[in-house]
Amino acid sequence: MKSIKLAVAVGIAVSATLFSMAVAQDVNDDPLTENWAPSEWGADDMAGSVNRTSPAMVLEAVGLVKEGKVATLGKVYQQDAPFFGSRGWRLTIPGQPTGGPFGADKLVYNDEYVATEIGQVGTQFDGPGHIGTITSEGMYFYNGRMLDKNADITAEGLGPLGVEHVAEKGFVCRGVLLDATALRGGQLPVPTGAENDPGIVTPEDIEAMVENQGIDPIGAGDCVFLHTGHGNLWHPDDWDSFSTEEKAKRAAEFNSGEPGFGISACEWLAERDIVLTGADTWAMEAVPGENADKPFDCHMQLQTRRGIWNIENLDLTQLVEDQAYEFLFVWSPLKMKGATGSPGNPVALY
Repeated sequence: MKSIKLAVAVGIAVSATLFSMAVAQDVNDDPLTENWAPSEWGADDMAGSVNRTSPAMVLEAVGLVKEGKVATLGKVYQQDAPFFGSRGWRLTIPGQPTGGPFGADKLVYNDEYVATEIGQVGTQFDGPGHIGTITSEGMYFYNGRMLDKNADITAEGLGPLGVEHVAEKGFVCRGVLLDATALRGGQLPVPTGAENDPGIVTPEDIEAMVENQGIDPIGAGDCVFLHTGHGNLWHPDDWDSFSTEEKAKRAAEFNSGEPGFGISACEWLAERDIVLTGADTWAMEAVPGENADKPFDCHMQLQTRRGIWNIENLDLTQLVEDQAYEFLFVWSPLKMKGATGSPGNPVALY
């Protein structure tokens, strides 16, 4: 127990030192000067944009189910899937069988043991405690909560920033699929910083896709998903057929950067009061984006500033094949107390 307490104390001391160094070098005081908090749902809110969902919106979304088709949008969690940075997934079956035999029937059972960043690998939901910024007053997260100044935030969980607060409400909404591959005539490239970069989706592109696909305009309470084709570098239908070398090559390409929404598109979506973004890529937004000095700016402006959450690494191929551009989207994060995010297998019905 003493060693655990010492480790936690050392971790806190290191965090404080790193924070002091960061403040000495540079800070981002936009959340303070632009009054990002309290959120539109009040200073006590811990759920964000999912608060917009009303019974009327749910009933309207249910009306989008016309053919009774179901598409699951999650990808398979497995050890050789592409992961961002040093993240990974390790699953073992201890014992084989783990327990037994019991009784005259000689019953046996298997369990699994998983070691992973469970909210931030594979198909993943970004919760309130995932993205923050360094300000002159502390480490700022959604609705003005300071990571280093909140006694409820510890090494054992993120307290008021935990994903379970969003999970209490869940997502039932009108899902909108934006097929950028149809707009561009194929898989979008990783952005290079060129003028009118084809790897960056703009507000004008969104409006063009909505018109071309013949769907209603994007509005309040919608969940908006972008298909870039980049996610097909890692697709569950054929991934296991590739050699180890081919998987490594595809994983490197998958993580080298990605097409996606530019910050202008994310701001445009935020102005329409959506509740969720998602994509077939590992970050949803273009990497690099429209401003190379602000990496992952969509994450900051949507999540930290506005509480508009995000799901990454979705399998949108069935929806694209069926041209299911509007559908009932149903999903909730797991109720993991204090976690930064959640795995899951979202469902589209149409």
